Amino acid sequence: MDIIQSVRWTDDGAGVRIIDQRRLPGELVERDLRTLEELCAAIRTLAVRGAPAIGIAGAMGLVALLPNGRLTRDALLALARRNAATICATRPTAVNLSWAVERVLRCGDRTMGDAAAVLAAMRVEANAILDEDREMCRRIGEHGVSLLRDGMRVLTHCNAGALATGGIGTALAPIYVGRERGWRVDVFVDESRPLLQGSRLTAWELRRAGIPVTVLADGMAASLMRERGVDLCIVGADRIAANGDVANKIGTYGLAIAARHHGVPFVVAAPTSTLDPSTSTGDDIVIEQRTPEEVRCIAGVPTAPVDVEVYNPAFDVTPAALISAIVTDRGVHRGPYRFDERAHYYHAPYKIQSR
Repeated sequence: MDIIQSVRWTDDGAGVRIIDQRRLPGELVERDLRTLEELCAAIRTLAVRGAPAIGIAGAMGLVALLPNGRLTRDALLALARRNAATICATRPTAVNLSWAVERVLRCGDRTMGDAAAVLAAMRVEANAILDEDREMCRRIGEHGVSLLRDGMRVLTHCNAGALATGGIGTALAPIYVGRERGWRVDVFVDESRPLLQGSRLTAWELRRAGIPVTVLADGMAASLMRERGVDLCIVGADRIAANGDVANKIGTYGLAIAARHHGVPFVVAAPTSTLDPSTSTGDDIVIEQRTPEEVRCIAGVPTAPVDVEVYNPAFDVTPAALISAIVTDRGVHRGPYRFDERAHYYHAPYKIQSR
């Protein structure tokens, strides 16, 4: 299988190299991000996307874009906090971004020595986040493959594969592991309007890996389940509340309702860094509202009146009651879910403060 790598350091280590996912599937273009503005714009405009991938990009970017050797320790940390606040504000729903950036900040705060020592320790921490994400994806795949079997027909939504992570993905990881075992898994993917991450990214990624894939419009999923049959739905997540409610790409909630009606197991796959014990239920999750032009146009071509009102949340919340299982790097979890501080799933929150 040819599995893509979406985020890494530039060759000189002074920036972050990403695959510009806005250009797929037409062309494979890599971009080097060397300023705070470039990093934030890449995250905000979905050049890099997927909860784990933007966390990695944010953590690595925070380190790469700090000056080396020109500031005192205190000045370096103060600048890091200001930059971190700016980075985290770009995508407020995906908890992985703040989790990864805050983890690098914690490392800097606890490191003794001068600015050079602090910066070196923060780089090691950012590298650890990337390496751990790769290992996390593999563990999700190994746990999640227990829910698959040879010949299964699987439906997914948006992109939760290698393009969205530092490794082999979250929702797609069990499929990749099944493929390694010689299984055939036929994947159906919603196109994922309005930005078409399913048809542009997931279909491209799976075809590149040699996995059978069929694209359908989002509104066709229920008919597919009724007329042709689906054995399993599996999706990723951008934030999971303590009670198991899941925020994911808009359209996930409707897919879960259709799956429940047709008796299809609905599974969420995500790293433990996506679990947010500080958020009690999905009602408390802040949902990012995006520009109306994403709905009014496709690839710059108008598909609606230019002045029509638009409803364009980037995510929706699927209640835990509709979720058959949540697969993390720690195993397969079934309801009732309890992802709170007492369950030791998550690092204590670290508050970013500008100084």
